[in-house]
Amino acid sequence: MIQNNRLSTEQYEQNFADIHPPFETKEAALVAANKCLFCYDAPCTKSCPTGINVPKFIKQITTENIKGSAHTIFSSNIMGAGCSKVCPVEKLCEGSCVYNLMHEEPIQIARLQRYSTEKAMAQNWQLFERKPSVGKKVAIVGAGPAGLSCAHTLSREGVYVTIYEKEAKGGGLMTYGIAAYKVTPEFCEAEVDYITAIGGIDIKYNHALGKDVTLEQLQQNYDAVYLAFGVGLARQLAIPGEALTGVVDAISFIYDLRTNHFSSIPVGDRVAVIGMGMTAIDAATQAKRLGAKEVTLVYRRTQEEMPCTEHELNIAKLDGCNVIWLAAPTEIIGKEGKVTHLVCDTMQLGEPDASGRRSPVSTGTTITLEVDMVIKAAGQMPFEHLVKSEKLHHLYGKLTVTNKTQTNYPGVFAGGDCVNGGKEVVDAVQAGKDGASAILQYLMP
Repeated sequence: MIQNNRLSTEQYEQNFADIHPPFETKEAALVAANKCLFCYDAPCTKSCPTGINVPKFIKQITTENIKGSAHTIFSSNIMGAGCSKVCPVEKLCEGSCVYNLMHEEPIQIARLQRYSTEKAMAQNWQLFERKPSVGKKVAIVGAGPAGLSCAHTLSREGVYVTIYEKEAKGGGLMTYGIAAYKVTPEFCEAEVDYITAIGGIDIKYNHALGKDVTLEQLQQNYDAVYLAFGVGLARQLAIPGEALTGVVDAISFIYDLRTNHFSSIPVGDRVAVIGMGMTAIDAATQAKRLGAKEVTLVYRRTQEEMPCTEHELNIAKLDGCNVIWLAAPTEIIGKEGKVTHLVCDTMQLGEPDASGRRSPVSTGTTITLEVDMVIKAAGQMPFEHLVKSEKLHHLYGKLTVTNKTQTNYPGVFAGGDCVNGGKEVVDAVQAGKDGASAILQYLMP
């Protein structure tokens, strides 16, 4: 039965509390920082898409130069605070730490990064100064990580920036698409405020490209344009029963969670989540934390091929979620318009596909799960209709660019998920920096 308000206020608070608590004392942070070997040509820095100088910022913590440490982080990644909470560090910086080679726990890089950046945000340390105005105006579409990163970099160089954002708040995926126990909407709002506090950045909320403003208008009114509108359309399963009550997509499910109180979000007793990416894990764990009795993740390949990290999968398992590997949904059955069962083909792995992952092939047998809610998390699709209507060059909706950022229009640049199809927040931040660099070269050669 799908219903809301399953738990008490205390249970909701407990279930959605911070999953990665910060260091409680300065001493604890110092002990963790002093473990660092300060490697020359550090592998942790190399594995960070934004190139944060990890040994340097940790060294600054050991000398209690927290302001300097935050500056080192923000110089490379202006969303360093948010990234310290949501980055899959186990496959990036911490996964590259030399301690792993010694079969020891890696340095707690994310937690140390959080220690410095959160202090900077709490004290509102403004660590960058805007250069005098250069008399140029740039429009950015999307106030997500790529857009904000691009805006901050341009503003530092004296460029005036106006961001057009279709939602009522900034932060993009950080605000609307990530599990609430990783990062709260309040924190996301504070991070946007902190980034824009440098000045010279104006955000126009509830302004969607193609609806409230066109690319042509932006080109006429600004010296350059940066497109960073992300992805966000849920991929359909294209199977019978998809329109039944109780079938929702993970993006909408998480969006509702991020914009309403937990008690108002309806969830089933028996929930099936289709997919095994980060969004699928977030949807499954949050369904369980909303009070679902049974949550099952269904994935058509094996654990070896899953897109999420083992760390993420373990979060779902610890929350009591079940996993069925090698199962592909073929039909959703309902009664009186409501979901009752999910039918899946059992699969086996065949030859590798174009991406190198082995393709699942049906064995000819099926399994049927008793469910009252199905959450689709089979990936996100680009905004193909928008891209076509603005006559931008693309490949199946993903913008095609040259030199990392240049679209088919002179003075119009793009980056982040709308180009790469959906990567990590930290990749989007780097894309924003690349975009700003290309724009500065274009405006002031």
